[in-house]
Amino acid sequence: MVSSPHEAMHRVFQDHPGLFSRVGPALGVDFPPYTSFDVMPTDLTETQPLERRVDTLLRFDTERDGPFLLAVEAQGKKDPGKTASWAYYLSYLHSKHRLPPVLLVVCQDRATAEWASRPFRIGPAPWTSLTLHPLVAGPHNLPAITDPAEAAEDLALAVLAAVTHAKEPDVGAILKALSAALRDVPEDVADPLAELTAQGLGKLPAADLWRTLMAVDLSFYKSPISQEIRAEGKAEGKAEGKAEGKAEGEARALLVVLQARGFQLPAATEQKVSECRDSRTLNQWLTRAATADTLDEIFRED
Repeated sequence: MVSSPHEAMHRVFQDHPGLFSRVGPALGVDFPPYTSFDVMPTDLTETQPLERRVDTLLRFDTERDGPFLLAVEAQGKKDPGKTASWAYYLSYLHSKHRLPPVLLVVCQDRATAEWASRPFRIGPAPWTSLTLHPLVAGPHNLPAITDPAEAAEDLALAVLAAVTHAKEPDVGAILKALSAALRDVPEDVADPLAELTAQGLGKLPAADLWRTLMAVDLSFYKSPISQEIRAEGKAEGKAEGKAEGKAEGEARALLVVLQARGFQLPAATEQKVSECRDSRTLNQWLTRAATADTLDEIFRED
């Protein structure tokens, strides 16, 4: 079954094809600026019953070097059988379209990225008939965008950074910067990017952090995930009283974030959070919890 992080890691290139040229410097490759692009069919199935389907396929036209094809594959873990499929994809695309193909593999962890970066050779030991050299994007080479202003300059790249760094220690700062940047753009731009980020984080602890960051100020968001959070808050409000339910929901959200960040909470601190009914204080703690390195930073007295 295809996972939501798998979909997000390549779908961002379908929604924002120009992102590839901006990822190039991180990959050590200087591709020429494109003049146009097309989203291509992804089905590479032959007449035989074996189905082969690339995740995302784009065609770029350039002024200097002519057109080329970009195949984007999202890879969640090492798969020894995948490299042969990738070699097939490129050979098939070159044969069918008579255009030079490029393979970009997007990963969420360094071990998978290192594995995917290795050349794959086809042929007997004395002679290599074909060598596959994928470009690989992941937490090892994509920037960790932790400044909201920098995130706002390239929101698609900021989303890709968040998704590929989802398992990294700096993901909290990345998500906080992205959340802040999205609040300053139109809803029709921000909503799909917010949803794509949530999809890319899947069921990782960072997904709870992203939900919490969105929940801090829901007046902007109208996407499905924010509606779900609002619905949860309304249910709590009806059951326990609006103000009481909101405070308890914020306290639970804070505990989820602290757990997701790996903090070990003393019983006294957990009780302090659970019993707090001051929404302003809870929101202050919640905002600090997204990036703080210690509990003292979160619960300091101003």
